[in-house]
Amino acid sequence: MPERIHHALVLNLHQPSGNLEYLLDNNEWEAKEILWALDRIPRSLWDYEDTAKVHLAFSGTLLETLSRKEFQDRVYGIVKCGDLLWHFQNTKIFEILGTAYYHSVFPLIPKEDWDDQCIRWQGIGKHLFWREKFNGFWPPEMGFCMEMIPMIKKLGFRYVLVDSENVEPLESMRWEELRYQPHIARYEDSEIIVVVRDRELSDAQESGMEWDWFSREINERVKWCNFNPLITTITDGDNGGWFRNTSGNGNFWNVFYKELLNKNRAKETTIVPSFISDYLTTYGARGYVNVTTAAWNTGWHNGKGFTQWTGSQFQKHGLEEIARISSRFHSFLNSTEDAIKSRFETEINDAHWHLLRSETSCNFFWGEAWVYKTIEDLNYVKKILDMLESQ
Repeated sequence: MPERIHHALVLNLHQPSGNLEYLLDNNEWEAKEILWALDRIPRSLWDYEDTAKVHLAFSGTLLETLSRKEFQDRVYGIVKCGDLLWHFQNTKIFEILGTAYYHSVFPLIPKEDWDDQCIRWQGIGKHLFWREKFNGFWPPEMGFCMEMIPMIKKLGFRYVLVDSENVEPLESMRWEELRYQPHIARYEDSEIIVVVRDRELSDAQESGMEWDWFSREINERVKWCNFNPLITTITDGDNGGWFRNTSGNGNFWNVFYKELLNKNRAKETTIVPSFISDYLTTYGARGYVNVTTAAWNTGWHNGKGFTQWTGSQFQKHGLEEIARISSRFHSFLNSTEDAIKSRFETEINDAHWHLLRSETSCNFFWGEAWVYKTIEDLNYVKKILDMLESQ
């Protein structure tokens, strides 16, 4: 049995562009539940700076909404967004992860747009969280492929999160070594550290669990470890009744996480909340792995083949249109004189962010219901390109 068991808690926080505003108009209670779920995170941890360690992956669209003055004024009295963003700057409690601005599933969108999704996020992340570097990278929906490694490395990230069902050892490893140690993945001349999400424990975190069960389960899973393991659990942090529940006796923070923190503070457990960056500094990464192209599991699919986002012909059509319009947009940029690009800089930037927004994962997650949002954004881009190409 290891001396210390490190637990990395990771929460994905995302709302697509305009969604909170729509809910405030049409389903105010749900909007309040989401905002309170966000606000509950720092409020639950204020008194635990000595023990709490939480990783947060905010989409750019959520950060954009929370930082917009008009939205802040509208929800004043529900939450104080400025205070909320300020509390998330606390580096003793929170490690902020980089991601795609529009929460895109990278393997499903054109490679030419990967950098722009991340650089756009880094811009707002640096501005709101007052830091220049983000160590960890969260691929939305845990949609990952090995071809992403050079991009992630180039943009300065130290590690990337991947799902346990998609990791394959390239050398001899026991089950617990593969799942509970960081590893190295290599693509061409680039390497990145991969940190493995435990799928089953994450499922329990999502649906609701008690401390006693979690403690027994982890100790059983790591009992043969001859190293201090890193247990990584990753779920949404603002979706589902477990995180949105407004009752003090019915949500993740009060029922589970505070008990973990109190047990840790009283030295009654060897399970220690930890930052991934600190773990890597102390223990490093061991062994090479391959990560298969896939996503995390959803309520309907296991992540293989991206069926959640590609299951219907209309979903496939939307993704094909993204590829076609993206190719047209980048061809225009690469073949157009600088004078034209300077003259129409505003229009080009407008087309660009509409293109990137069309790649939002939510537009495809809900079957065919939201694909129209992608088509609307792409039609806007086409209209601008028609004008630009006629010059």
